[in-house]
Amino acid sequence: MSSVNNSDQSSVTELGLNNTPRAEQFAEGNKLEFGLLVRIAKMGFAHSIRMFVALSATIAACVFQLFIPRYVGDAVDYAQGLLLDTNNVAVDPKAALWSAAYMIVLFSILRGLFTMLQNYHGEAIGHCIGYELRLAFYKNIQRLSFGFHDRVHTGDLITRGMLDLEGVRMFISTGIVRLVMLIVLIGGATLLMLKTDLLLTILALSFVPFVGWRSSLARLKLRWMWLLMQEKLGVLTRLMEENLTGIRVVRAFSGQKHELKLFEEASNNTLKVALERVSVRVGSTTVMSFSFFIAMGLVVWLGGLKVIEGEITVGRLAEFLAFMTILQMPVRQIGMLVNSFARASTCGARIFEVIDRQPNISDDQNASPLKITGGVLKFDNVDFSFSSGLEAKNILSGINFTIAPGKTLGIVGPPGSGKSTIANLIPRFYDVSSGSITIDNQDIREISLESLRQFVSVVQQDSFLFTASIENNIAYGDPWSDGDRITVANTSAQLHDYVARLPLGYGTLIGERGVSLSGGQRQRLSIARGIILKPGIIVFDDSTAAIDSGTEQKIRQALRKDTEERATIIVSHRLGSLMHADEILFLDKGKVIERGNHNALIEKRGRYYDLFRLQTRSDDDQNDKKDVLGQNE
Repeated sequence: MSSVNNSDQSSVTELGLNNTPRAEQFAEGNKLEFGLLVRIAKMGFAHSIRMFVALSATIAACVFQLFIPRYVGDAVDYAQGLLLDTNNVAVDPKAALWSAAYMIVLFSILRGLFTMLQNYHGEAIGHCIGYELRLAFYKNIQRLSFGFHDRVHTGDLITRGMLDLEGVRMFISTGIVRLVMLIVLIGGATLLMLKTDLLLTILALSFVPFVGWRSSLARLKLRWMWLLMQEKLGVLTRLMEENLTGIRVVRAFSGQKHELKLFEEASNNTLKVALERVSVRVGSTTVMSFSFFIAMGLVVWLGGLKVIEGEITVGRLAEFLAFMTILQMPVRQIGMLVNSFARASTCGARIFEVIDRQPNISDDQNASPLKITGGVLKFDNVDFSFSSGLEAKNILSGINFTIAPGKTLGIVGPPGSGKSTIANLIPRFYDVSSGSITIDNQDIREISLESLRQFVSVVQQDSFLFTASIENNIAYGDPWSDGDRITVANTSAQLHDYVARLPLGYGTLIGERGVSLSGGQRQRLSIARGIILKPGIIVFDDSTAAIDSGTEQKIRQALRKDTEERATIIVSHRLGSLMHADEILFLDKGKVIERGNHNALIEKRGRYYDLFRLQTRSDDDQNDKKDVLGQNE
């Protein structure tokens, strides 16, 4: 089982997500992945009633639109009959003209109604697909392991879940429905015109291949350039954000000219892309319009000759011109259709890459809930690496320790020694490369994640808080906690007195990421959130770094009663936080180089002793400075 997990982890590490810029991915996406398009289409056809209505309404709207040119031609012939001697005409031209006008109005109204149905249900299907994809995308993000989130930028996930999702959602209305419309309009118009005159039909449709080809090229290039422009604007935004955030640094080091030069260069790059987009759009529209009017001129010239020779009537010539006018916009939409297919292929690949990804940390098929008999945690010769294969480098090597309820384990060491990695392995945020971690002799890879993470609580240094009330943030892990439990937990974290002084108390809203609290207050609130769950094992991962020593001592004393029932692991760079621990591990380069309680490690006069002397001397220096300041005052 361990080898499977490592293999999965390796795939995440080595492959990750496709981080190619979106403009380049779209250019590659012009090679359509039909499997993805079929998958999206199946999602649309799953809404069978709406899809049936949308496609039926599209066909009906096109049919009614195709009837209009015939009645336009008849109207022209009837109008011409009014100018002639009507005594020898079997049909009253005026009555026939009114009849043709009624039919044109009727078919126009019906076309409008069915077009409305087509647009509504086509868009509705798209929004239903968007809803389903949004839920599937967000659900899988919640499942994916820490290893995935370590290597994927949050902005990329947001882009995929919003912009790329839109590209997939719109495929039904701008792709499938539009394709049906083009087939019916162009095919129907061709059949109707062929019944009248073959040569005029060829001339009338001569602009279609050229306009379709030109429109497709222009749309694909404009789409690519739009994505490219978004990337350029993103660079501008980043430069502006960095400049405004660090404006004091810029002013202090007189870096205004350098910053202006960078911004001007980025602005010029954006302007070049914008001007090129305008050039492509205007040039393409001009060429397509020119080709259409050339074809129309040829139809008028040859059709006029046929009218003179009596081969066709003026009404039939008007019918051809009406068909050409109807087809002009749909033919131009061939480019939009091709763009829709290419966009859906590219965006679909990006969003399904996340939706289809399997987490490398998941429950085993035979996973069972954790059964607590003693609550003893054991690391047995644990090695860990973020990658596998020949290039794998161990972050931890040969880690062994055992901790029982009522005991406290301290872990200390220089930055990058693997302290936080141990903390992340206990709740199985990652899987060990070799060795095992057990709780009451149960390998944590063989028990369910839900039961494991209910038993193990990690209070991290980065105390992320939600934009919610203080009460909701504390009770996040157990939303059904009553007020007394929240108060007790917050009192133990030494934050209750502060909250009680607030006008709204525990109902006070915390700003985004807890900006309304100080660093120490955020960490204390995070501690309260961890201990309210009453876990069997609690891990403090440098979670008191921003808390002063006096407050930290009060927190430790308040938690002393609770620690009798649970195992406590304290990861810290500050020895004052873990000197009281029953056992202390000193890590360096992923290995335990010293272990024992505080007194034993001091007697060894090793690395721990050196760090203790360094930190106590620093504290003495700080106290001396405070005394000097006090005397000066």
